[in-house]
Amino acid sequence: MKPDSTTERGVGIALLERLTEFRLPRVLQIKERVDHGERLSDDDVEFLELVLADSANAKPLVDHHPELEVIAVKLIGLYHHISETALANEVQSSSAGVSDSTRAP
Repeated sequence: MKPDSTTERGVGIALLERLTEFRLPRVLQIKERVDHGERLSDDDVEFLELVLADSANAKPLVDHHPELEVIAVKLIGLYHHISETALANEVQSSSAGVSDSTRAP
């Protein structure tokens, strides 16, 4: 059964509120830390996995509302940047001989 427009609108509003109030601020904090050379903590990895799962759940809404695609593409770019930068930080940290005990909390 296809959701009616009121239900879909409510879901969209809830997803955007969660994004702006909770997800995006933390993602931007993580970005800032990895941009300064820090490694991801286990909590950061769990959070990013949760955010990516949420993104998959939001895909049908974005598919039905192409105007949201701009936001989705920017978020994907942000997650990609964080992943690539975090990986580079891990590689640099490993090649410098830094132990896991220095991993960010």
